[in-house]
Amino acid sequence: MRAAMFHNCGDVRIEAVPDPAPESGELLLEVRAAGICGTDSHEYAHGPAMFPIHQRHPVTGHVGPMIPGHELAGRVVATGRDVKGFRLGELVVSGAGISCGRCAWCRRGRTNLCARYASVGLQRHGGLAQYCAVPAAICRSVEPHGLTDDAAALTQPMSIAVHAMRRGRLGSEDDAMIIGAGGVGAFLTFAAASTGARVTVLDLDPERLAIAERLGADDVLRPDSFASMFEQLPLAEGCPTVVFEVSGTPAGLRTATQVLPSGGRLVQVGLQPEVTEFDLRSFTLREFELVGTNAHVCGEDLPEALRLLAARDESWSDVAPVALSLDRLVPDGLVPLADGHSRWIKTLVDPWADAPRDTRM
Repeated sequence: MRAAMFHNCGDVRIEAVPDPAPESGELLLEVRAAGICGTDSHEYAHGPAMFPIHQRHPVTGHVGPMIPGHELAGRVVATGRDVKGFRLGELVVSGAGISCGRCAWCRRGRTNLCARYASVGLQRHGGLAQYCAVPAAICRSVEPHGLTDDAAALTQPMSIAVHAMRRGRLGSEDDAMIIGAGGVGAFLTFAAASTGARVTVLDLDPERLAIAERLGADDVLRPDSFASMFEQLPLAEGCPTVVFEVSGTPAGLRTATQVLPSGGRLVQVGLQPEVTEFDLRSFTLREFELVGTNAHVCGEDLPEALRLLAARDESWSDVAPVALSLDRLVPDGLVPLADGHSRWIKTLVDPWADAPRDTRM
């Protein structure tokens, strides 16, 4: 099969590699569409940091060149031993994250904090290939939801947004502010609006803000820069009650802490590039909450992500308009995303395509 193979920083090659075979408890998927995200582009530009290229991963055992891609949808073409509940040809999505099911966090239902957590496409071969073997336990059928192959590939990033929303305990009585309308920010906008909360989205890109409005944002704000954002916010006292910092920038985080009212919750979604200092005296006196969020709980968040994707009346082609071929993955996908100049909120890849194509949503 053809696959994108990460060898080292700045070195991703499209190669012919052996087809994978499903082990016990696994599905073999013919990958119909796969997404790339900031993690993939960061590994390409600055890694390997998470990819086990030079040192064997303690859980998966992988070491050496690896196929990335942890956002994938595909058709079942084979099953390993002890797999039930899936049929050949069925369209499924993979949650990517694999948990042991036995540790203290897994027993508490917080499988994303598993002591032996590993992910398809991060610590073992992933979905930027024509075929991918994945554990059946982290897959869900798409067919009850009526999604296309391309729309189904958005499920994993939508589940990240669902988990972040749940970590923020967002409800219909809340006023939410989302700082950054990129991949996760866009999905979070739709998920937050679905709760009935009032949603304000801040971003520097007018096109992304226009999409945020279509996704349900009540207000969108485009400041001159995140650094000057606070002075431009027409917010009433006590609003917003929950702030989601998704940009992953120091300026975005400063804005989040500035607008947070007494008793407010700050959900840090984006990964900050450096260690950050907080005024913990203010956190104490004003009863701020700082909430971390990481990955998703597959059994809870993936089904809700599928439901939300199917619930939108409009097409998702505004979020992900193009599916690249594998040959265009690096120049049109990874490089622009790493440089912060991606043309699309979400970039998909069709490993069977000979050239980029419009997505079918």
